[in-house]
Amino acid sequence: MYHAISVHGLEKNYGSHAVLKGVDFDVAKGEIFALLGVNGAGKTTTLSCMEGLKKYEKGNITVNGKMGIQLQSASLPAYIKPMEAVRLFAKWNKSSINQSTLATLGIPELKNKCYAELSTGQKRRLHLALALTGNPDILFLDEPTAGLDVEGRASLHDLIRLLKADGKTIVLASHDMAEVEALCDRIVILNEGRIIFEGTAAELTEQMGKHYIIHIKTEQGSESFETDNIEDSLLSLLGSLKQKGSRIRDIKVDRGTLEQHFIEMTRRTKA
Repeated sequence: MYHAISVHGLEKNYGSHAVLKGVDFDVAKGEIFALLGVNGAGKTTTLSCMEGLKKYEKGNITVNGKMGIQLQSASLPAYIKPMEAVRLFAKWNKSSINQSTLATLGIPELKNKCYAELSTGQKRRLHLALALTGNPDILFLDEPTAGLDVEGRASLHDLIRLLKADGKTIVLASHDMAEVEALCDRIVILNEGRIIFEGTAAELTEQMGKHYIIHIKTEQGSESFETDNIEDSLLSLLGSLKQKGSRIRDIKVDRGTLEQHFIEMTRRTKA
């Protein structure tokens, strides 16, 4: 497998505080890869080291390809206009401007506004447009849909899938577990500077147990039950309700979400 990014033995300290304690993982070319972790776990520091924005004490990072990095919220001059920023970045990268991508992100609609006047969601869209300037091989996205409405999130997710289909490698950091589950091929979970899980969302589910929630609505009301054995639990619940003479109006079964598994995984490994 061709690796777009390889991280081995990464250690980073802030003074006497060790933030990263020997982080190892590889990102395959053309995959969407997620870095997850609670605040302070080390994911933003890991991203910054991979992007070349922070020095680190030990380890090795290899990046095979041109990078595009999503800017943070206060990264541009207050009075620059979105299209001025796009043209500036295109000039720096000696590249043409992709009008289709700009239209998808709604950048032309912002042409008369200054950067300081943009909403958080509008800034996020502009930052992604700038990251895509120069046609990078590897795209780093940190909370890319924060501040976007439902329509904007769906549109951005579609664009990310198109970028993957075009062969781009995408490294994503997000607190939105539904977003991660919908988009990502593999995930790494960091906790207190160490990797506590690496694999697919399905593999995390298998490791944590097939957790289900059964919602049953009867004439008396609604109740929910948590279980790891859906067959036995459902048969037992139905038998108990039948004995009580309760008439069932509706049954719904939800499997455990990535968010639930993420919380449980970090709880189990907390020092």
